[in-house]
Amino acid sequence: MEISTMIIIGLILVIALLIIGYCIRVIPQSNAYVIERLGAYSHTLDKGMHLILPFVDRVANRVSLKERVQDFAPQPVITKDNVTMQIDTVIYFQITDPVLFTYGIHNPINAIENLTATTLRNIIGDLELDQTLTSRDIINSQMRAILDEATDPWGIRVQRVEVKNIIPPRDIQEAMEKQMRAERERRESILRAEGEKRSAILIAEGENEAAILRAQAKKAAMIAEAEGEAEAIDKILTAQASAALKLEAISADNAYIKLKSLEALEKVADGKATKIIVPSELQNMASLLASAKEIMTSDK
Repeated sequence: MEISTMIIIGLILVIALLIIGYCIRVIPQSNAYVIERLGAYSHTLDKGMHLILPFVDRVANRVSLKERVQDFAPQPVITKDNVTMQIDTVIYFQITDPVLFTYGIHNPINAIENLTATTLRNIIGDLELDQTLTSRDIINSQMRAILDEATDPWGIRVQRVEVKNIIPPRDIQEAMEKQMRAERERRESILRAEGEKRSAILIAEGENEAAILRAQAKKAAMIAEAEGEAEAIDKILTAQASAALKLEAISADNAYIKLKSLEALEKVADGKATKIIVPSELQNMASLLASAKEIMTSDK
């Protein structure tokens, strides 16, 4: 009897613990629990510890309030110029109302994917191929605005929409590659021509500057040479003038020189030298003196 009583008490304690565990709910951060009471929505539990009624309340949905990322498969779309391409998108969204997210629509993620595909087809259908390839920002902004408005009744806010890949048909890709290759070759030719032109200009400018420098150097050399010759001539003339002044200072009168010459000749004549070298001018003077002496002797 005592054993069965203990078993019953143990079962009661286990059931009580299970009921308490069921009634006590700890909600993590950035989460919300939607509670139904007797099959109808009752309230929403935020972060923290809460109590619910056993057998009456139940957790209808556990909703994460964090921002989510959903990558959808590529969707076939047709451009305005009838080119079929594959485009896949990435959606960044956040649940703002757990109740609307729970009761607003069935399978909201699938609904967002289908809505994204239809919205993308509508936007791309108004654009041509080239515009589609170069208008990603426009496509992203238009899709975000449309999806955010459409998902607002579901308690979802679309933060961003990004076009991940745009895959045109194979023949279009080959044509684009050829066009890009031709464009690169054209740019290369232009750059090469501009480089050659710039090189020719630099060479011509260098030759011109070199010719100018050579002419300036030649001019400077000629000026220096002329200045040197003028300086040399000036020094020669200065030296000649100085020499003339010195000769003038030390020179004597011609008459005085002739008189001294006669006196010297007379002394020489009275000497005993056997051989005398007399300059021609003195010889003339000596003959003139001898003639004068003979005339004076004959008069006597």
